[in-house]
Order: sequence, then C-alpha cells, then structure tokens
Amino acid sequence: MRRLWLIFAEFVTFTLALVFVVTLIRPDWNPWRKNVVEIRESAAVGGLLNVNNLGAARNSYSDAAKKAMISVVNVSTSRDTRLPAGHPLTNDPLFRRFFGQPEDQDDPGQTETQASLGSGVIVNADEKGGYVLTNDHVVNGSTEIKISFADGRVMMGKVVGTDPDSDLAVLRVEGKGLTPITFGQSEKAAVGDVVLAVGDPFGVGQTVTMGIVSALGRNRLGVNNYENFIQTDAAINPGNSGGALVDVNGNLIGINSVIYSRTGGSLGIGFAIPVSMAKDVMEQIIAQGSVTRGFVGVSQQDITPELAESLRLPEARGVLVSSVSRASPAENAGIKTGDVITAINDKPVQDSKAAMTIIASLKPGSDAKFSLIRSQKEVMVNVTIGKRPKLTRQNIKE
Repeated sequence: MRRLWLIFAEFVTFTLALVFVVTLIRPDWNPWRKNVVEIRESAAVGGLLNVNNLGAARNSYSDAAKKAMISVVNVSTSRDTRLPAGHPLTNDPLFRRFFGQPEDQDDPGQTETQASLGSGVIVNADEKGGYVLTNDHVVNGSTEIKISFADGRVMMGKVVGTDPDSDLAVLRVEGKGLTPITFGQSEKAAVGDVVLAVGDPFGVGQTVTMGIVSALGRNRLGVNNYENFIQTDAAINPGNSGGALVDVNGNLIGINSVIYSRTGGSLGIGFAIPVSMAKDVMEQIIAQGSVTRGFVGVSQQDITPELAESLRLPEARGVLVSSVSRASPAENAGIKTGDVITAINDKPVQDSKAAMTIIASLKPGSDAKFSLIRSQKEVMVNVTIGKRPKLTRQNIKE
C-alpha cells in the first residue's frame, strides 16, 4: 500500500511540474487563461490560406467576368468633320490636287472622316435584335456605327435616342442570339466593394480589370449636367467608355463614363454612371425617344459653414433657395426665397448637385414632399412637379 502511495505522489509531482513548465513556456496552451482584450475572430475555413494554393480560396472572379463579357460589345463609330480653312493640309498643293481642288481657288476647308472606339452593354434582346446602352459622347455626331460582339459578329447599330445631360445613349441592333446583361442594385453598393470593369480599351480587344468602389455620389466633376458617379480604381482607359462596371456576381451596377487623367491613361480614378440612373434614362429613351425630368423652378446655393452660422442652422447641410421663378411649381407650393431645403421625399439633400439630381428624377405631375427650414422652424410643403425645360450649363434652374 505504501508503495502505491509513493507511485501516486511521484505522478502528481511530475504532472504539476510539467504543467508549471508548459505554463511558463507556452501560456497560450493554458485552457484557464483569459484573453487580455476581447476580439472578434473569423471562423476558420479549412485552416490558414496556403499561398501556394490560392485557387482554393475565393480570389478568382472568372465566373463573374464570363457572365458579363458576353453582354459587352465594342462600339466603333465614324463621323465627318470639316478641316478649317487654312489648315496645313488644305494649303498643300499636292493635297488640293489630289482632292480635285484648283490651286488658285479659295480654300473652303476639307471634310475628314474620323473614327473612334468605345464600348456598350446589351441591355435587352428580342427575336429580332436588341438594345445596347452606351455613352452619348461615344456616338454623338456619328454617321456610322458598327457593333462588334464577343462571339465575333459585327452588326450595324442605329441610335434610338440620346441624353447628353447624363451622357447616355441607346442603340438598336438587328440580329438574333443576343445575351442581355443582368442588372444589379447600384444603390446597395458600398465603398470597398470589389468591382470589375469590362470594355475594349484602346481597341486592343475585350478586357477585364478589377478594383474596388472608391467613393459614391461624386457630383462635382463638371462633365454632365446630372452627376451621381460611382468612383472606382478599376483601370478604365480610352475605349472603355460605355462599358460595364459589374459586381462580383457579374451584375451590372454602372456604365463606365469618365476618367481623371493627365496622361490619357488610367490613374486609378474612374467614374461610372449608376445603373439605377442609367435604367431610368434607358427606359424613357426606348419608350419615348427622349428623357423627361422633373422641375420645380428654384435657384439654389450650397450651405457653407459661414452661411449656416449666419442663418443659425444646426449644421451646414441642405441648399438655400436664392430665387423662385414666377408661376413655377415651387411658387405655387409656397416655397420662398431664403428657405433652406433639407430633404425631398425624405431623401436628405447635402448640396445643390444632390438636390438637382433628386428633382430631375421626379416624374412630372407627381407630388413631392419638401422639408424646409424657414426662420429656424421646420416646414413641410407638397410640390406638384413640373416638366423641366431644356437645360443650358450656363443657366440651370431646378
């Protein structure tokens, strides 16, 4: 009995010593150890990522690319431009003789055919053909439009209608077997989301680039009258205009339109028109050949911190009504000069560009709820939206 007790005592002593040594060397193995700070850890998925086996992880977007690429086309246009009188070429005797212009005849200028490249997205297909959405600046003034598809086919395109204010255009092609793209929800896009840009940059062929959503609601580029761009660092180059910006599921969330560049190439700052805006413009063009926008008849001024302080506003947000047109929807509803518009149909108004975009999206004849601050008091008015007259960039009044 005494011998068994000694063996037990030795075992306990050895175990305690082992626990002590392990605790000193690897304290993280101690099951009773508490975390110093509480952190949230992701669930383990088959162990750590092996850099030699990246294909096992979700780092490939080939499915999304394939889904979108079949619906993205190349748009090749040609347009006639007249060389100005006195152009070096028209003063060349050999050039004048080649085009049959007498050397002693006054130079009226010559007509030159220019070609340009862009991209487009198939948005609808039927038994006879389909519609392609692209940028207005891609097809503006063109005399001929050729559309090249991913399967190698080439068809002639016809302009259904354009909207220079948003830089969008709809083309019609006649041909079977077109695959329209799936529309996503651009309003649910968030900064940091992975996106793919699909198009035909520099005419090298269909190309896919990857990036993230860098910013939302960019609206002070001075490119279009109505701006609400998605900014991305996915490479967008000349020729990508009119192409698709898609999410990781291959769904369309934007139409690539503008790049910021000092060299003509991508600097990681590109802009796409949200598909929510593009869809509305597209549907109106297809239905009626043009776009009708809302109008209330006010001139607006951004609220600066200094202006907010002078008006005793709680924050520098909204727009100040600087003038109201006579007999306009705004005047009929009781909106006055000096009012501050803070929201339209419960959508917060940050600045005049945002207000302009919201008002333009309203349907003429519909009623809209305007939230105002008047003499430091909150006021609510209902405005019956009118039809916006043709805009000029020098004099824009919403």
